[in-house]
Amino acid sequence: MKTLKSFSSKLLVVMLCIWLAWACQGSKEANKGNQTVNQPEIVATEKTVEEAPIPADMDISTKPIVSPSLTAPAGESQKMLRSTDNLYMNKDSRVLERKKMKEQEKGIISKEDEGGENFNTEEYSKIVENQFQSPKNAPLSTFSIDVDKASYSNSRRMIESGQMPYKDAVRIEEFVNYFDYEYPNPTGEHPFSIITEVSSSPWNPENQLVHIGLQGKKLDYDKLAPCNLVFLIDASGSMSDNNKLPLLKSSLKLLLNELSAKDRIAIVAYAGAAGLVLPSTPATDKSKIINALDNLEAGGSTAGGQGILLAYKVAKENFLAEGNNRIILATDGDFNVGTSSTSELVRLVEEKRKEGIFLTLCGFGMGNYKDDRMEEIAKNGNGNYFYIDNINEAKKVFVKEMRATLFTIAKDVKLQIEFNPNKVQAYRLIGYENRMLKDEDFNDDKKDAGELGAGHTVTAIYEIVPVGVKSQYLKSVDALKYQNNQNTNVSNTDEMMTIKFRYKKPTEDTSKLITHILNAKNQKLESTSDNFRFSAAVAGFGLLLRESEFKGNVAYNQIISMAKGAKGKDSEGYRAEFIRLVEACQLMKGEKTRE
Repeated sequence: MKTLKSFSSKLLVVMLCIWLAWACQGSKEANKGNQTVNQPEIVATEKTVEEAPIPADMDISTKPIVSPSLTAPAGESQKMLRSTDNLYMNKDSRVLERKKMKEQEKGIISKEDEGGENFNTEEYSKIVENQFQSPKNAPLSTFSIDVDKASYSNSRRMIESGQMPYKDAVRIEEFVNYFDYEYPNPTGEHPFSIITEVSSSPWNPENQLVHIGLQGKKLDYDKLAPCNLVFLIDASGSMSDNNKLPLLKSSLKLLLNELSAKDRIAIVAYAGAAGLVLPSTPATDKSKIINALDNLEAGGSTAGGQGILLAYKVAKENFLAEGNNRIILATDGDFNVGTSSTSELVRLVEEKRKEGIFLTLCGFGMGNYKDDRMEEIAKNGNGNYFYIDNINEAKKVFVKEMRATLFTIAKDVKLQIEFNPNKVQAYRLIGYENRMLKDEDFNDDKKDAGELGAGHTVTAIYEIVPVGVKSQYLKSVDALKYQNNQNTNVSNTDEMMTIKFRYKKPTEDTSKLITHILNAKNQKLESTSDNFRFSAAVAGFGLLLRESEFKGNVAYNQIISMAKGAKGKDSEGYRAEFIRLVEACQLMKGEKTRE
């Protein structure tokens, strides 16, 4: 009995000690919550010339918040993808963070890892694929060009980490346009050459593919107008990983080697607030620019809206009437302070594009990457959009392609195709879902569309169901009562379609029209150009990754064989890399490879 009483006394003492410890810890946490946390500042070599105040709605009295569900994609170590020391959120951002896991139907990715418990918060807009249309009911197909390439390099990042890309991360037009097809340089009055080619579809042999290519005029880079560039750099806490701010710095340094004494660079950075890190400086003053870049450190919230406003202000103050004025925004897109919603940011850049300042977006990072936001901002701000996953992609973007990107030769470029119902039973544009326009937008010069840089190529692919071919994709509708007054003199010719282009010169507001007629052909696939077969292979790969209802009988071995046969000279090795990516996906799917 004494032993039992002694044991009970000791147990009570232990329980009392535990309760006291718990109470003390709670008191410490309460006091800690009332302390003010110092907001990390943007660090620069120069004294900040202009700095916006921290927004009034920003809650910096809370502890750093890190979602325990943020993990690396499959195949990567399960490390936290955000800095636990530097990430701060306001009240609205914390609410949004909790909602992210429940919004997959809105295009927000909530993908379980191998353990079945953890999620990342990458965001992609849901893509609803273009359907087959009858030219009797919908004779016109109208869309804006797209020279963005972010979807391909972002998907490559996932594949190389051992993960199949998210379906909505795959925008097939960006896959196709990642590659240079070396179309002939234009020689006429217009800054385009137009190339068309027709052959059978590799995945639906009874159908046809129509390949439409545009080549932008190449310029003499030694005689180019000067550049007024503003680097707008996300220096928030979410940018602390090596594949974000450190890679961003290395990437921008590559661009310095491509600029001349005529060009000028300013640097704006933003975290909890936006600040001018480096006033407009000659591009030849490399040591000053590099020092400013090197001294940037990641920390704080992400006041992206403030940063964009300040960057446009700096660009406007240094505007070159006869030069090229452009903001280069480098970020993971994870804005959470002030103007932060996609719709607000889109409205902001729509207003600012009227000032004659173009926009280039460069995405970095993984885990919390906001692709949907980046694409919308670029699309609505006279912009181009890239994703940089490694230093080799940085070289491609900033060394091999940026000089062309910086010099816009045509803006608001639109295409409209009219199909001949006597030759075409149905048609479908592959990709470009986010670039579709209303038919009446084609002649509306107030309607914004894509921009084309010097030397850029644009490729679009249509799948055609010829007249007389039975197809599972055709859906019947009642015959139209009032639409049978066709021009038989035209519709009974060999014309398959009429392709119309509209574009504006960079400094003009009135568009010019180009018209091109394509006749029906029965060319065999094996006799087509390397450009045709390789672009078809890339499009087929996109259909497989999206698990498209229109993929027909396309298969990995077929894509690999077609791409190998159409690789051409491939001086930079991009087509060979594509083949390796297809082979990697085939292995991840557990399919047998062809020896």
